[in-house]
Amino acid sequence: MKTTGILAAALLASTALGASAETLRWARAGDSLTLDPHAQNEGPTHTLSHQIYEPLIIRDTTGAPQAALATDWAVSPDDPNVWVFNLRQGVTFHGGEEFTAEDVKFSIERAQSENSNMKELLNSIVEVRIVDDHTVEFVTDGPNPILPANLTNLFMMDKGWAEANDAVDVQDVEGGEQTFAATNANGTGAYTLVSREPDVRTVLERNEDYWGMDEFPMEITRIEYTPIQNAATRVAALLSGEVDFIQDVPVQDLGRVAETEGLVVKTAPQNRTIFFGMNTAEEDLASDDVEGENPLASPQVREAMNLAINREAIQQVVMRGQSAPAGMIAPPFVNGWTAEMDQIETDLDAARALMAEAGYEDGFSIRLDCPNDRYVNDEAICQSAVGMLAQIGVTVNLDAKPKAQHFPLITNGETDFFMLGWGVPTYDSAYVFNFLVHTRGDERGSWNATGYSNPEIDEMIVSLESETDLEARNETIASIWEVVQEEQLYLPIHHQVLNWGMTDAVGTEVSPEDDPKFKYFTMN
Repeated sequence: MKTTGILAAALLASTALGASAETLRWARAGDSLTLDPHAQNEGPTHTLSHQIYEPLIIRDTTGAPQAALATDWAVSPDDPNVWVFNLRQGVTFHGGEEFTAEDVKFSIERAQSENSNMKELLNSIVEVRIVDDHTVEFVTDGPNPILPANLTNLFMMDKGWAEANDAVDVQDVEGGEQTFAATNANGTGAYTLVSREPDVRTVLERNEDYWGMDEFPMEITRIEYTPIQNAATRVAALLSGEVDFIQDVPVQDLGRVAETEGLVVKTAPQNRTIFFGMNTAEEDLASDDVEGENPLASPQVREAMNLAINREAIQQVVMRGQSAPAGMIAPPFVNGWTAEMDQIETDLDAARALMAEAGYEDGFSIRLDCPNDRYVNDEAICQSAVGMLAQIGVTVNLDAKPKAQHFPLITNGETDFFMLGWGVPTYDSAYVFNFLVHTRGDERGSWNATGYSNPEIDEMIVSLESETDLEARNETIASIWEVVQEEQLYLPIHHQVLNWGMTDAVGTEVSPEDDPKFKYFTMN
């Protein structure tokens, strides 16, 4: 047995040595929800898709826009309602098919369909016109100055492949549907799919025919992706050399990883805010103990809960300093953010007075739905909120589960009180409003589980897509935020901080989108 152990250790060491030159073994807390590129608007899902598929425009490691499958784009000089995109020539899908304007038209229209989680980003597009094989026009319902910013996670599919494999329709993830596109892929990206075992292991290999072989380092030839939900296990895998790169180093282990020879931790603010949402619209909640009433419909109760949450305590105790307490549900990266709105306050006496004023002096109980494999210390944050809200009489029953089960509760409107994190890949407040504030409907509001509906605000949100006077547009954004803050639809917790851990052989900087694109990585 001793000899076998030595041989196994030697084999592991030789594998690690061999892997370090070309193979990157990557781990994070949760897996991609699907390979269908239009089915879910979710960070880890997009991150895996970015290795295989490509959008017209990409954001580099600094968050700056960069040409991808489009080489340039501009508003038509003949019509302000038309964006013209010139497509990269000589690009092929992994199956050898040529990438053309027909694939762009197909992909945009597919992403606008009912089951797509990306359709809010494309509401202003009323027609996709093919000019020739490498030129496409997007006709918008009025001038849309920010359209290109909405396309950085909008991936292009091969029309012929989708038709041949019965993958024209977007997967209904919330409905539990399984499709060919959910577990198979044919993109134009830097890496091809070798194997896929959801929640277990995904293997990718370098696309030797990639159009960008000479434009990017492309030093990684193989990627082995393993979701490891347990934080201690994930760190142990990095410390032992079983993996080379983890995206979410637990805050309690940052020092241990950074002090280990051969390992480094890189940290940066993330373009993401963590918060709680509340069902404010139902007459009676399913998960509380108040008969015939909805305590969350009371503005006083919502304000009291906001005042009861001690963000600085969460920052220091739960996050070990690795967060920025938030007073609004948008991070400083975003157009529309202001320091004034991002102020925080904790006042238990005022909170108790508000509870009494609302008629809930004796409090109430309610269930909090929380993910346990999506955000940094997500379940621990929820646990801390349980204790804080108890101080004003709100008894919180915590129900934590994997994100694959948690997120459908929000998108299907089956939760009364929930945690959510929201990144803003467009760097503009309209993205927040479209998904989280606008009345839930076919075209907008897909993540608005609060039940909030304000026709006047809806009209203002829609106007942001076609307002070309940027000063007037920013005034509208400020007005919407004023209402959102006053209504207290959400309880902001903090702006997340990213900590990536890796061997010192891995060369990369932390992306504010938390979406490593491995074609940019180097391996020393």
